[in-house]
Amino acid sequence: MTVFPSKPLYSLTKRLFDLLAAAVGLLVLSPPLAVLYVAIALTNTGGALFIQKRGGRNGRLFELVKFRTMRSEHVHDPDPSVRITDQDAGVTRLGRFMRKGKLDELPQLWNVLTGDMSLVGPRPTVPEQVAAYNDFQRQRLLVSPGITGLAQINGGTALSWDERIEWDVYYVYHRSWRMDLAILLATFLAVLRGTEERVRRFDQVHPGEQLPGR
Repeated sequence: MTVFPSKPLYSLTKRLFDLLAAAVGLLVLSPPLAVLYVAIALTNTGGALFIQKRGGRNGRLFELVKFRTMRSEHVHDPDPSVRITDQDAGVTRLGRFMRKGKLDELPQLWNVLTGDMSLVGPRPTVPEQVAAYNDFQRQRLLVSPGITGLAQINGGTALSWDERIEWDVYYVYHRSWRMDLAILLATFLAVLRGTEERVRRFDQVHPGEQLPGR
């Protein structure tokens, strides 16, 4: 049986980094965040913020905050295989702009500040998905969820649900400062370039890798 590596020094320094980065980020970005908030509020009857229950570390529920990019009448589909693209009819015009640059995710810096999330980690999913996890999938809950993660820089929602889980579980057992910084850099470059998601299959990058719990 594989033992989950606690990595106390890494966890402590990562939390300190998250606190500093989130605080500075919210302070520096407060003017453009305020502009986006007003723009969304004026163009979307559902309000500027989208707040939804998500499963955090060890399955604990918290309220994830992001800018609203969908029309107010849009109903969330709990099926993780359903992918919402920028061309989806439910996405607003302003929402397409924000999703392209990942601007809708910026309010989650508040979730990082409160300790519900980290800058880097598996993306948090809705309670319905968490309740349906099998033992292998539940391992992604061993660490705090992130704004970006290993699955996101390797294809995100362009990957199948099972492939995203593989990347997430791999991150849980191999997480390090080197990996976190590489993920943050890859995310920043992708947003800066406005590139499409680069799909990298787990079994192609790590052929023969035996993940814990499999």
